[in-house]
Amino acid sequence: MTTAPWRDPSLTPAARVDDLLSRMTLEEKTAQLYGVWVGAATDGDGVAPLQHEMTADQDWDELITLGLGQLTRSFGTAPVDPELGARALARAQRAIADAGRFGIPAVAHEECLAGFTAWRATAYPVPLAWGATFDPALVEELGRRIGDDLRSVGVHQGLAPVLDVVRDLRWGRVEETIGEDPYLVGTIGTAYVRGLESAGVVATLKHFAGYASSAGGRNLAPVRAGGREFADVTLPPFEMALREGGARSVMAAYNETDGVPASADARLLTGLLREEWGFTGTVVADYFGVGFLQTLHRVAGSPAEAAHAALEAGIDVELPTVKCYGKPLVDAVRSGGVPESLVDRAARRVLLQKCELGLLDADWRPEPEGPVDLDSTANRDLAGRLAEASVVLLDNPAGVLPLAPGIRVAVVGPRAADPLAMLGCYSFPSHVLTHHPDVPAGIDIPTVLDSLRSELPDAKVTFAEGCGVLDLDPSGFAEAVARASEADVCVAVLGDRAGLFGRGTSGEGCDAPDLRLPGVQGELLDALVATGVPVALVLLTGRPYALGRWDGRLGAVVQAFFPGEEGGPAVAGVLSGRVNPSGRLPVSVPRLPGSQPWTYLQPPLGLANEVSNLDPTPLHAFGHGRSYTSFAWEDVRGTDAKITTDGSYDLSLTVRNTGDRDGTEVVQLYLHDPVASVTRPDVRLIGYQRLDLAAGESRRVTFTFHADLSAFTDRAGGRVVEPGELELRLGASSAETRHTARLTLTGPRRVPGADRRLRCEVSTHA
Repeated sequence: MTTAPWRDPSLTPAARVDDLLSRMTLEEKTAQLYGVWVGAATDGDGVAPLQHEMTADQDWDELITLGLGQLTRSFGTAPVDPELGARALARAQRAIADAGRFGIPAVAHEECLAGFTAWRATAYPVPLAWGATFDPALVEELGRRIGDDLRSVGVHQGLAPVLDVVRDLRWGRVEETIGEDPYLVGTIGTAYVRGLESAGVVATLKHFAGYASSAGGRNLAPVRAGGREFADVTLPPFEMALREGGARSVMAAYNETDGVPASADARLLTGLLREEWGFTGTVVADYFGVGFLQTLHRVAGSPAEAAHAALEAGIDVELPTVKCYGKPLVDAVRSGGVPESLVDRAARRVLLQKCELGLLDADWRPEPEGPVDLDSTANRDLAGRLAEASVVLLDNPAGVLPLAPGIRVAVVGPRAADPLAMLGCYSFPSHVLTHHPDVPAGIDIPTVLDSLRSELPDAKVTFAEGCGVLDLDPSGFAEAVARASEADVCVAVLGDRAGLFGRGTSGEGCDAPDLRLPGVQGELLDALVATGVPVALVLLTGRPYALGRWDGRLGAVVQAFFPGEEGGPAVAGVLSGRVNPSGRLPVSVPRLPGSQPWTYLQPPLGLANEVSNLDPTPLHAFGHGRSYTSFAWEDVRGTDAKITTDGSYDLSLTVRNTGDRDGTEVVQLYLHDPVASVTRPDVRLIGYQRLDLAAGESRRVTFTFHADLSAFTDRAGGRVVEPGELELRLGASSAETRHTARLTLTGPRRVPGADRRLRCEVSTHA
């Protein structure tokens, strides 16, 4: 039997795909350029298209005769047993392969922002908590484990990570981001990509680009960022995740920047991404993003025009379902309105990726291997370690924490006894199960209240809710105050409820008018403080809230960013002292609720000054976090040096745990550029190292700074390294400098190439 060249694995992928494309009709090629939103049958019998207000009716049997590019969220749309869902997906893939002339299955994709968004799958901490760990190795392990779970049920592509850099804390999707600093976002996000890709799953970087810079902190609002902000803040995490992480897909953002929607921006999706950065993977649309060119942005007058604009810009796949890339595109090509070469270009990229995934091979099989367990013991262990590493102790001025074993504790607040308080908006229980109230969560999610009772079995623990998350009713205050007055310590557990499009206080479409605690939670906290009983505030949130109103009035403050299904035990462990807190802030905590938009990446005019009565200085700075032990930074080596504009320089120190218990220190390296040709952030993170140290233990840390790390975008719009004076600041946060090394860059003004250094290499030894 003769095998067609495109089926021959001994040929190069390019040769195989060229042969396949030459055999395909226009309709078959365009069928590779869209997905269909499906749901898995609960009996494992297969999948069927779902109806949506923006989804045209589809005849599944007819549709798949042409082939199909992608299957959209067969697990993440409704609760389905994972084992049965895997069988349903396999049957659907067999049906697609059997119906088409070429037997090519679809790429199945799913959300995996804080774990696989599927029923009974582990709900991990949200990305903002990943940032709080300052631990790329742990996040890489997370990506690999999520990738293994995706592959175990037949999913090929994960729609994560989010590499948007926070620019306004009012934005609802802050919880989905890794933080407000591009270096932290880039290094942590790249680690997640490496993990996901190592499992054979295509990582999809989103949202490319500028989405988090929306005006007014409103979801899907215009972006008015300047070119230098775009180049120096928005883009670096994407470049790092592509160059160092090997991500094979990018999702175009919804937003417009300076009047040009990202989905129709050829300079972004082709000029920068492919021609300058050398990206060869697939670009997918954010859901309905191609159609939005017509309906929201109004830069296209019809679905065909929207398809033309998106294809020309560089979007290869329309998601979540076919609207513009189907019949409207085919008709436009037939009539001469759209060059068929654009279809060929996109189809070639899609088929090359399918070839990489083994979907063009004759021995391809979709059936899962072995039993499916998406919330294994190993998963829960990792979720717990990640949660513990992410909890930030903001303040503990009077040593209220750790709590004594036999203490009387009043636990108060709307987040104390609700399992959903642990989860972000893209976790399955928050994202999907709210529409299925009779279906159990499918995973065990201990609350802070239950966990604290387990953690302190000899303590007397009482509880009162006090108020709801968004309630304006203070009638529950009296009981809460009574419980607090009877206790030695009050633990106030306040925060957010994750949701979508206004159904929560944090999450997609849940933007905040200011940074006050939601509802009357601030007034409840005032009432608890007024009792005179020490109050330990625990925040379970998707963004930081302004806490200046209580500065100096609280016994302790603990911040946890939606810490996942094991977050309750992690927070309780910090309260009891079993866990020595080691998280650091990936976003600043504001002092005043109206002091946004603001992040620490400010040039001189963005800092506090004498010409405005408004002081934007945060209460707790980026990188801040306390511990139950103490550390000494000793024997710093490397000061007053000169290097060339293409040279490097080592800065080292010894960190010693001077306390009586094991703990973790996070050493941070910041760059200060005193004089430059354009204004620069006063300080910006360029390196960091997390150190786990036993009591009395010390380690030597060496940062290797390369001049490339000082590069920025100049007045002409190009990236340069300028000669002149620099300061390297070793700090415990962006506002707490411990040591300063002064550098002089000598030699010519230099334009770093595409191979420029993106990270500061760090080594440690005893």
